[in-house]
Amino acid sequence: MKLTTTIQNKPSFSRLIAGTMHWGVWGKHMNTKKRLELIECAHDIGVTTFDHADIYGNYTTEKDFGLAFSQSSLSRDNCQFISKCGIAMVCDNTDYKTKHYDYRATHIIESVNNSLQNLKTEYLDLLLFHRPSPLLDPAEVAKAIDKLLQSGKILSFGVSNFNPSQIDLLAASVPIQVNQIEISLTHHDSLLNGQLDYCQKNHILPMSWGSLGILKKPQSEWPTRLRSALNEMAEKYDCGVVPLALAWLLKHPSKIHPIFGTSNPQRMLEIGKALEVILETEDWFFLLESVVEKPCP
Repeated sequence: MKLTTTIQNKPSFSRLIAGTMHWGVWGKHMNTKKRLELIECAHDIGVTTFDHADIYGNYTTEKDFGLAFSQSSLSRDNCQFISKCGIAMVCDNTDYKTKHYDYRATHIIESVNNSLQNLKTEYLDLLLFHRPSPLLDPAEVAKAIDKLLQSGKILSFGVSNFNPSQIDLLAASVPIQVNQIEISLTHHDSLLNGQLDYCQKNHILPMSWGSLGILKKPQSEWPTRLRSALNEMAEKYDCGVVPLALAWLLKHPSKIHPIFGTSNPQRMLEIGKALEVILETEDWFFLLESVVEKPCP
């Protein structure tokens, strides 16, 4: 089945994206006031895009976010909501007995409707399929995505954790505009295995989850060479190692949009400084050399 609805406009997202996975019961168990503070802090540093998934917080985090956002002074039209569906997770809030993937048209549409209700919004700026499934049927998917696009319930569509062949299978029936994959200075396989080349060639926007890699761990657990390189560059650019690592991703020509997952407003302010750091090319490779033996053959 070929998708009949075309996506007219290329989606636009803030260059840094706030990930909400740890904003609820999977993380800090924040109350509405704390979530509201985080939302407005993100907006203050120019982050207008918020990344969700239906399963976050055992299917509760979207509702918690929606309540907080509805109490904010922010305009929905000036913010972007991303959500993911497809994982059927076993937890107290479902009747599933086995974790599985569900990409039936009815389930996709039901998942989007649930997300819209929980987020208190009329549309998602971007819907992503959370993980690839060996039972994914492009014709079945196209029925759902076509209906969701025509109704305006989603404005764009993409995938998460898909490899190029899995995208090709789906792209014959559905326009793929985003692939959200793990990318960081310390998890950089996509730079060398063709994934980001594929994104550039096919005009697919890459978003990175796990954007800090092992830098989320204490410095004492970082490899010595990496720690030394980061500290040297942080001194040169007069910034912390966290914004430096994100600036490293931002420099890539595929226009990687890093997702960060902090629930600490002060750390969020530090992260925002990544937008001010313009790494020189030699310094970019210097950092890459700190985690690989031979980045340049």
